[in-house]
Amino acid sequence: MSRAPVLLALALGGLAGCEGDRPTGAARPASSLPAAAPAARPAGPAPWSRVFTDIGQAAGLRFQHVTGGYGKKLLPETLGSGGAFLDFDRDGLLDLFLVNSCYWPGHEPEGARKPACALYRGQGDGTFVDVTAAAGAGISLYGMGCAAADYDGDGDEDIYITAAGDNVLLRNESGRFRDATRDAGLAGGRWTDRQGRSHAEWSTAAAWLDVENDGDLDLFVANYVEWTPELEIFTTLDGVSKAFTTPDRYPGLPCRLFANDGAGKFTDATARAGLEEHKGKGLGLAIWDFDQNGFVDLAVANDTRPNFLFLNQGGLSFKEAGEALEIAYDESGRARAGMGIDIASYANDGVPGVAIGNFSKEPMSLYRWGGSAGFASEAARAGLAQATYEPLAFGVLFADIDLDGALDLVVANGHIEPDIARAFPNLQYAQSPQLFKGVGDGTFAEVGARAGADFNRPRVGRGLAAGDVDGDGDLDLLLTTNGGPPALLRNDAMDGSAGAAPHYLRLRLRGQGKNTAALGAHVFLMAGGVTQSRLVHTGSSYLSQSELAVTFGLGREEKVDRLEVLWPSGEKKTYAVEGVDRLIEIRE
Repeated sequence: MSRAPVLLALALGGLAGCEGDRPTGAARPASSLPAAAPAARPAGPAPWSRVFTDIGQAAGLRFQHVTGGYGKKLLPETLGSGGAFLDFDRDGLLDLFLVNSCYWPGHEPEGARKPACALYRGQGDGTFVDVTAAAGAGISLYGMGCAAADYDGDGDEDIYITAAGDNVLLRNESGRFRDATRDAGLAGGRWTDRQGRSHAEWSTAAAWLDVENDGDLDLFVANYVEWTPELEIFTTLDGVSKAFTTPDRYPGLPCRLFANDGAGKFTDATARAGLEEHKGKGLGLAIWDFDQNGFVDLAVANDTRPNFLFLNQGGLSFKEAGEALEIAYDESGRARAGMGIDIASYANDGVPGVAIGNFSKEPMSLYRWGGSAGFASEAARAGLAQATYEPLAFGVLFADIDLDGALDLVVANGHIEPDIARAFPNLQYAQSPQLFKGVGDGTFAEVGARAGADFNRPRVGRGLAAGDVDGDGDLDLLLTTNGGPPALLRNDAMDGSAGAAPHYLRLRLRGQGKNTAALGAHVFLMAGGVTQSRLVHTGSSYLSQSELAVTFGLGREEKVDRLEVLWPSGEKKTYAVEGVDRLIEIRE
């Protein structure tokens, strides 16, 4: 290949290849954590009442992500890894799994320990114990993302890890994990280079879901680009030094669907499902039933390629409708560099919206579903476009952080190029996350500056997930960093000036048959004249997974008027709710 300098389009405020790129087609010890600020109840709420405290080190998380970088700036080193909140030991308390990457062969530092994934057992008070070795979870690979669910229907959560290389399935056998990848047929797909050599597909996001509504869980995997170290392309910012190459210079890969036969073995159903012809560069995927036909659909955020919207037709068949329904491109008809993604009814009106984090100089995308008319671009009207223009967004997550009944939006930011400020001083490698308070009418107000110093600390942010690690009812955040430690951001109420502590209700669903967590169930809660909804799902954000329990903020409301669950079977049932400010479990 030519070694002529190539100026990264990212530095110029865009990505090469974006324009005109239109393809056809249990007892717990006392906590040692810093004390949380008291949640007082004076009269009247304040506009914002939450700060975040990074308790990662105090909580016992001794994890360091490794990129494997040795100076050659290989493409996978830019993407980082994710993590997942789960309950692997079925004690009702949140545990934490963190994905790691590794050193490149032949470039292991002398005396260095082999990097590996890690599993931490939650104590219920916001502290964790490292049980990686005891649980057999210390897998070493160039890991990317993870998705946790009970794929074999035995009652405990298993973990799927995606990688730049073969993926890994860890089967949970009563709290100890066994590599069941080959047995299940889930190593991932393959691609062939021009010399006829076969390579493992580079997989990123993954989600467990019941595609066919047959009661067992299938697996959907997003793939990135055709890349090997030998195919690394030279790119530069200054005409001399190598910079990280952007993905527009590599061919993309199709997403893959693996169908569960009901006995825990999987068949690659990609071609049958009509997915193989759609080659993207997927980094995020999220689930929703947009057309309300009873089958879950998938939205895929592609990096420098048009986003996909796979509408589930039933019978293991999908129709790609991203362009037709106007979610593929931005308002100017260009494909953005999509990273993380999430879907929610953010205006509490039953209408889903899709949020996608994009590259620097590309504001966040927010697409509001309009039925057969397609999506409308709402980022500017919602107050997101200007504030998200400069940062490079990865993790994206809808969550009711202040428990006022309106979904907020959290964004994890961080650049891919460590030397970006040398060429462009207004751009930084480490960047602060952002927090947008949901106003309740479909608009947002940026409140990150009032979320505390720990929240605002610049990081090379990547994965983002939410879960209540300390059992106080509000959602805490996991933020993974590229080449660094994770941040575990505890959600704390401020002092009395912050207003009355809000009420909440948290729900854990238990499904019938092999879909034990009722993935795909839709929960509707009516209180104070407002109807909120949540979908029980895996996937979303960036390479990460939030807890499967759903959280509803109630604000000042002290009772729930009505609670309905639309189960994956299609049956809708109403349940009485006695009291709030607690976690309840509902069985199908």
